[in-house]
Amino acid sequence: MAIKKDEQKKAHSTAERKFNVPDTYVIIFFVVLMAAVLTYVVPQGFFETQEVTYMLDGSEKTRTVVDSNSFQYVLDESGQRVREGVKFFEPYGEVGFSNYMFEGLVSGSKWGSAVGIVAFILVIGGAFGIILKTGAVEAGILSMIKRTKGKEALLIPAIFFLFSLGGAVFGMGEEAIPFAMILVPLLIAMGYDAIVGIMITYVATQIGFATSWMNPFSVAIAQGVSGVPVLSGAGFRIIMWAVFTLIGIAFTWRYANSIKKNPQSSIAYESDAFYRNDFKEKEIDVNFGLGHILVLLNILVGTIWVVMENGYYIPEIATQFFVMGLVAGVIGVIFKLNNMNINDIASSFRDGAKDLVGAAMVVGMAQGIILVLGGTGSTDGTVLNTILYNTSQLLSGLSTTVAAWAMFVFQSVFNFFVVSGSGQAALSMPLMAPLGDLVGVSRQVSVLAFQLGDGLTNLIVPTSASLMGVLGVAKLDWAKWAKWQIKFQGVLFALATVFIVVAVMIGY
Repeated sequence: MAIKKDEQKKAHSTAERKFNVPDTYVIIFFVVLMAAVLTYVVPQGFFETQEVTYMLDGSEKTRTVVDSNSFQYVLDESGQRVREGVKFFEPYGEVGFSNYMFEGLVSGSKWGSAVGIVAFILVIGGAFGIILKTGAVEAGILSMIKRTKGKEALLIPAIFFLFSLGGAVFGMGEEAIPFAMILVPLLIAMGYDAIVGIMITYVATQIGFATSWMNPFSVAIAQGVSGVPVLSGAGFRIIMWAVFTLIGIAFTWRYANSIKKNPQSSIAYESDAFYRNDFKEKEIDVNFGLGHILVLLNILVGTIWVVMENGYYIPEIATQFFVMGLVAGVIGVIFKLNNMNINDIASSFRDGAKDLVGAAMVVGMAQGIILVLGGTGSTDGTVLNTILYNTSQLLSGLSTTVAAWAMFVFQSVFNFFVVSGSGQAALSMPLMAPLGDLVGVSRQVSVLAFQLGDGLTNLIVPTSASLMGVLGVAKLDWAKWAKWQIKFQGVLFALATVFIVVAVMIGY
């Protein structure tokens, strides 16, 4: 009896010690709190800017960048450095600690974070709500399962490769969200999980983005503002892209096979029930008719021909998917798919947008972190500018190889605050490039450290609107994703370190 009681006490003690991963909202709240504390400790600083020109595709481009020698601290009337801690509340549209939610949500413009991304997520969520209501995606998935039975694993490397190529060639990112809406349910229905769907869509795009030889949104701008011939050094980067892509495919393939054997081992097993239950006990011989085909063709034309061929961005993509949703709804009503009527178009749009409200809220909250630190304006007095400048000074005393690696680490951390590839390039490269000259790091390697640090951490930082949008589609909490993804992040970090060291050694 005593032994039994001891076992019960031990079990109870173990249950008490079990750590529950905090909700994403909780994590962001405490990060905002830490940022607020920093504003009382770190003085504000600012830079002056200058115009630089560079050639891209035979035409001259101009970019406003930071003047690396212009940093100054904000001083008060007595000449003391200003440490203007953020207040708990600020009226009249200013940013206080308690304002971070609202101000984060309404910050920016329709072209980016946060308000543009929030609207983008809600619009495409509503559009795909209509598309899913038609049942065309479900019918197509079940039909594909039947046709690829026993060979479905071959889809994983093929799709991963294509999305990685898309990230490398034209900087795919936000475009992965609507594709995830199609592929995540498909993979779950095939016996995999949402993580596999995220890996072959968003993760693949960011691996391509981080290792690209021609991405116009990161590599081209970073090389241009650093005084490096634009799109030079492509051979080394193509090899790097191929290696990273192969490693990503192998990692995903191995994980997918383990989930196929034991689906309940997935951390997404419970959240996957949202999609898995839709396919449970359904007949494989589903009626896949003309109406379903027209809806899927509508998706194909919208996502590939319009989005990719014309190089549209957030406002245009959102509009295109809105129209795509309406067209799908009309097809559904005409062909009586799932017995749809015209009111179902409105209600399914509302339900689809509702499913992604949580992801949209996270985008605004994450942007609030940046606002509490003063924003990303290089000419404004902010804590973020001071952190950037002092980090660059710390790197100046390191050896060549260590300095190059430290640049990569810094860019990885800095990406938490400035997720935009072009924005980070314009803000950090005018400092990192001349710093590299002082410690013997070539400007080509400085750009390499930037693109790897900028791109790879997009897979885990909660300030990435694209990541949060994809996780919202997959119904997967960020904290769970981060706990799983940290292992893969470690693999990518080690691989990036190898390429940076090799680049320094060969005089890249």
